[in-house]
Amino acid sequence: MFGERVHRTRHSVEVAAPAGAVYALLADAVRRPLYCPSVLHVERLDFEGPRERLRSWESAGGDIRSSFSARMRHAHERRIEFFQLRHEAPVETMGGEWTVEEGAGGRSVVTVRHEFTVVGDRPDDVAWVGLVTDDNARAELESLRRVAESDLPLDDLVLSFEESVRVDGPGELVYDFLYRAADWPGLVPHVPRLELTESTPGVQVLDYDVRLPEGAVRTASSVRLCFPHAGRIVHKQTMPSAPAAAAHIGEWSVVPDEDGVRVIAQHSVLLDENAVRGLPADAGQARLGLREDIGRMSLTVLELARHHAESAVRALPRRPALTGDPLP
Repeated sequence: MFGERVHRTRHSVEVAAPAGAVYALLADAVRRPLYCPSVLHVERLDFEGPRERLRSWESAGGDIRSSFSARMRHAHERRIEFFQLRHEAPVETMGGEWTVEEGAGGRSVVTVRHEFTVVGDRPDDVAWVGLVTDDNARAELESLRRVAESDLPLDDLVLSFEESVRVDGPGELVYDFLYRAADWPGLVPHVPRLELTESTPGVQVLDYDVRLPEGAVRTASSVRLCFPHAGRIVHKQTMPSAPAAAAHIGEWSVVPDEDGVRVIAQHSVLLDENAVRGLPADAGQARLGLREDIGRMSLTVLELARHHAESAVRALPRRPALTGDPLP
């Protein structure tokens, strides 16, 4: 639109880690929610060589926004260009690039540049977009620095696993139980309190308490993105319930098969290195403890979802026998 102008921001951080390792973190878009506080979920829609198209959900100034973007990775230059294909007002266009430069002594410098325009170029809207862009860029760079500078390899810091249960019942009822998390207190033993807000259909914000295995109660919060037609609920704990977790993302999915459905709980957890360092156990034992605790709570929910679906099927009234029907 006439009168709009391009606004530019630039943010950098020095990282005590090799440039190649830092670039590898940035290149893995799907893992961004683990080390970027504002990014809730990323789905890779398609790719061709270094080009990829993504859909992302992010927290922006207290709002949850979805965008489609394209990225072009230049691995030999350690540079990634990005451009939003679709976005929400007041943003008109948004793009930029990440660069990772080698520094002295095995260090590196990470820089992110943004260029954006705002519908109508209204000063209040420009200030809001600039503030959100600045806050998110600083938070992502700081989190990226902490992960890259860890004494532990990334594979030791990230714990990924899944639990699953077979259900002899309709997937719709399984999904219904998972979706209606507001009903969990009184049903799910480790969730004594849960408050759910769904201002936008399919986007749930949860504030809740979790009773940990040792008996302590810890407050947590999550954002859940619900895809009923696909039988999926993806989530990110914006305030992790596990004391040793720096970030926690996951997905509930209901997968039909010939005999019923399989309901799966997937989890990826980024360990808080400071919390692990303060424990008498080493990182391996901390990973094992998290695996057992989160897995146990997941299985509890999965079994309750199975019971909900199978009980409803058993409770359905039998159809009266008709002339010519086979005997039971």
